[in-house]
Amino acid sequence: MNNQLTFDYGNDDTRELDDILSLERLKRYLDAAGNDRALAYRLYAHNTSVSESLYTSLQMLEVALRNRFHDTLTQAHGEFWFDELGVITDVFQRNQIGEAKISLVRDKKPLEPGRVVASLSFGFWTACLGKKYEDMWRRHLRNAFKHAPSGTRRKTVNTPLTQIRLLRNRIAHHEPILRYNLPDRYSRIVEITNWLSPIASQWVERHCRFQNIYHEELASIFRGN
Repeated sequence: MNNQLTFDYGNDDTRELDDILSLERLKRYLDAAGNDRALAYRLYAHNTSVSESLYTSLQMLEVALRNRFHDTLTQAHGEFWFDELGVITDVFQRNQIGEAKISLVRDKKPLEPGRVVASLSFGFWTACLGKKYEDMWRRHLRNAFKHAPSGTRRKTVNTPLTQIRLLRNRIAHHEPILRYNLPDRYSRIVEITNWLSPIASQWVERHCRFQNIYHEELASIFRGN
């Protein structure tokens, strides 16, 4: 393999990349770049680099949220809280729990609480902050955010977490994210992680490369500003 390849985005380079990535996928970038292919590919590369850099902070937030909720609900209902009647009532979430158990059985792994919990998606955990769980928030889940400002409401956490979940999903599906206010999203990720665990947010700020990678000028070109 030639590790010394360079791309000047000449006709030969872009022709094959167009085929590999598909013009449908590149259309947003080409539109933003005024059909300047070299610029479109710079935008595409930057979107990829920024997506990669955000993984560090998103991973820590998801793990911290999952484990804090698991600990809090275990204290309230026992380690098999997800099987307790009336705790998780949403059909989507109940299906996820069932699928997690089926997967463990299929893989011949024990149905241990930690294994089930680890199999549940970020969407499962953010759904626990929906309006239908207001009572669970007041009784239990707000205790997971030990370092949040006094009187923090469920909606105060749910709204930014929903935006963060949508960002995470776009990254997972290799979609454009430069149209978002990413510095603000990153700040909210760090802030909510801090509410769960200050040491976890400090770890994110030490290891996440987002602030070094993100280029506002390129992002503004994508947004059309």
